Amino acid sequence: METNQILETIRMIEEENLDIRTITLGISLLDCIDSDSDRACQKIYNKITRLAKNLVKVGTEIEAEYGIPIINKRISVTPIGIIAAASPDKDYVKYAKALDQAAQTVGVNFIGGFSALVEKGYQHGDDILINSIPQALAETEFVCSSVNIGSTRAGINMDAVRHMGYVIKETAEKSEMGCAKLVVFANAVEDNPFMAGAFHGVGEADCVINVGVSGPGVVKRALEKVKGEPFDVVAEVVKQTAFKITRMGQLVGKIASERLNVPFGIVDLSLAPTPAVGDSVAYILEEMGLESVGTHGTTAALALLNDAVKKGGVMACNHVGGLSGAFIPVSEDAGMIAAVNNGALNLEKLEAMTAICSVGLDMIAIPGETSAETIAAMIADEAAIGVINHKTTAVRIIPAKGTAVGDMVEFGGLLGRAPVMEVNHYGSTDFILRGGRIPAPIHSFKN
Repeated sequence: METNQILETIRMIEEENLDIRTITLGISLLDCIDSDSDRACQKIYNKITRLAKNLVKVGTEIEAEYGIPIINKRISVTPIGIIAAASPDKDYVKYAKALDQAAQTVGVNFIGGFSALVEKGYQHGDDILINSIPQALAETEFVCSSVNIGSTRAGINMDAVRHMGYVIKETAEKSEMGCAKLVVFANAVEDNPFMAGAFHGVGEADCVINVGVSGPGVVKRALEKVKGEPFDVVAEVVKQTAFKITRMGQLVGKIASERLNVPFGIVDLSLAPTPAVGDSVAYILEEMGLESVGTHGTTAALALLNDAVKKGGVMACNHVGGLSGAFIPVSEDAGMIAAVNNGALNLEKLEAMTAICSVGLDMIAIPGETSAETIAAMIADEAAIGVINHKTTAVRIIPAKGTAVGDMVEFGGLLGRAPVMEVNHYGSTDFILRGGRIPAPIHSFKN
């Protein structure tokens, strides 16, 4: 790298919150399947602790040697709904505890994969796993859970949508943090390094390292230099900035791959915010000229941002994957929180924005009294956006017990704090109770 590029990267790290959000080690557990759940859990613990024993150490060494902050070191595993199905157990909390113990032993921040894939129907083990989620998340610290309830190829499993409405409510009752570690997907991807939705797909290698980059503050600072310029210039600046950020992510991924002796997988280009001042996707959109994120024009601004980030990223790295777009988790983005508090941003606008960005209704607190059917209907709406638009969408909703609209719920750390948002008061119960499956859209049939 030329001297000016090195100095620019140092400035990005020191002044603009540039970091690697996560290096995530994906581990296949298919060879841990056993009809005896005790043996299976021991195999799971042994394999994770063997393959991930140096993950945190290597991440820390790269931080020290290159001066690049790596905020999280994480693990994703094969969906436990697949692994545990061979056992006769009636709940899978035991498997969650094995994952939690392994995560604690190797020192990672989170482990993802207490998951089920039910977009077209339930296999043996899926129903058991989903029913185990509330207790599993209440009894573990590091385990994250996800359920895929729809896809463009399969349509939307409305029985699973309804099921997840009740599971989210029960999870909120059993633990304050459980719902922050639970995501409901449509079109879930197999190489996502970000929590809480990461799992290691069955089409992946036995073990692989994936990287998730960050850098909203860097993009915002770059746009400050082109105030008043036309959108062609804005898009070009975002694209060039995303190129630099992705290059750094690829560098970290390759170094980690060599030192851990596992294949390098992908770089996820998602712009992931944090509660830190200036590290906000909302501030990027406002820098384009919006008085507040949520006002008219927000969705168009987000579309430009998402597209330019991807164009810059794919030029920087051959292997791009994961979710790759702009995250808009309300609790983790200071600008989003401010927009909710000033009345500019509501659930309906967030839903419109998720037709463009990565994931969907993410880290949103709602009144604890919200019904399971209403939550299920919110999931159905997001899944419909994903299925029709052939993109990943998700819901991470937190029904906050004993709260009213406008109250603030504190999660701490990267999860931040969330204002309790108003939910439409009209019911969707009869809609949700129909069950069945919403058919796949006609454009899904491409062979």
